[in-house]
Amino acid sequence: MSQPQEFEKVLTGSVTTVAQFEDHKSGLKRLQHFLHSSPAMVPLIVLLALILFFGIAKGEKFFSAYTLTLIMQQVAVVGILAAAQTLVVLTAGIDLAIGVIMVLSFVIMGNMVVSYGMPAGVALIAGFLVAGFCGWVNGFLVSKLKLPPFIVTLGTWNIIMAICLIYSENATMREADVTAATPWLHIFGISFKIGPAVVTLGVLAMIGLYVVLWYMLNYTAFGRHIYAVGDDPDAAELAGIRTSKVLTATYTLAGLIAGLAAWVSIGRNGSISPSTVVTDFNLQAITAAVIGGISLFGGRGSILGVLFGTLIVGVMSMGLNMLNADPQWKVLLTGVLIIGAVAIDQWIRKVSG
Repeated sequence: MSQPQEFEKVLTGSVTTVAQFEDHKSGLKRLQHFLHSSPAMVPLIVLLALILFFGIAKGEKFFSAYTLTLIMQQVAVVGILAAAQTLVVLTAGIDLAIGVIMVLSFVIMGNMVVSYGMPAGVALIAGFLVAGFCGWVNGFLVSKLKLPPFIVTLGTWNIIMAICLIYSENATMREADVTAATPWLHIFGISFKIGPAVVTLGVLAMIGLYVVLWYMLNYTAFGRHIYAVGDDPDAAELAGIRTSKVLTATYTLAGLIAGLAAWVSIGRNGSISPSTVVTDFNLQAITAAVIGGISLFGGRGSILGVLFGTLIVGVMSMGLNMLNADPQWKVLLTGVLIIGAVAIDQWIRKVSG
């Protein structure tokens, strides 16, 4: 073969290799762009995979409508707290106090009706006002004093928890006492059947909340401002967005949602105990948000993904319980999912441009 022919062969082969590499790279980028534009897809895929796995392992018992709706009942409170946490994380912040705000809120609701004999409406308004005020304090300290959200909410976690224990004297209000005072605090515990499925009003409240927040984040100016502040606060300020106002409103709204979680929790658990382990609620809410595809760097994620993330935690817990697995497997797998979710977020951010 002549030298020009050999040169042409080498050149043609190189061009083909480069073309193949570019095609492969463009395909990878298309996947990354798709995940960037549809952040709820990753948690949805993981959720479906877990349902399929446990369904195969336990058969019809896991796939039954009763089991699936029981999972929804178990994650209702965490799902509502995760929604509140999501709003804060979208602003590139975090709220470690969201769980204790919920506890203080339901302690106040319970004491208002049991100890003070106040009407249920007044008790609920008081609980929501206190929860909203706690959220406002967090937002004020973050937005006006420019303090780090982690430090602020770590501090208010301790303050609010101490206030809650001092105010309640760490006493538990029994379900019978609360019900005797008013049945309205237990309204979210009411259940009804849809075929073989058992649905509670608490589950409907969680789903309704996600629908409202999905609409707010996607179709209102306030929702777009939340994303803008989390993505680039300086650019948002230059665009005319009052970032401090958005941050204060976001933390306040998160507090009000924690008040809703308190009301649903009373219906779910019956009794009201200030010694409720709030650390688990905080961690589970953050876990659901992260697994649901919400970026801890702010400005990106889907509220529907958080709902899927919440269900992932519930499905995993229920599935492992049905398999009689060591509870530590849930802790291990949760850690793997968190690290995996953050790694995927970093991967998408790095090459999505």
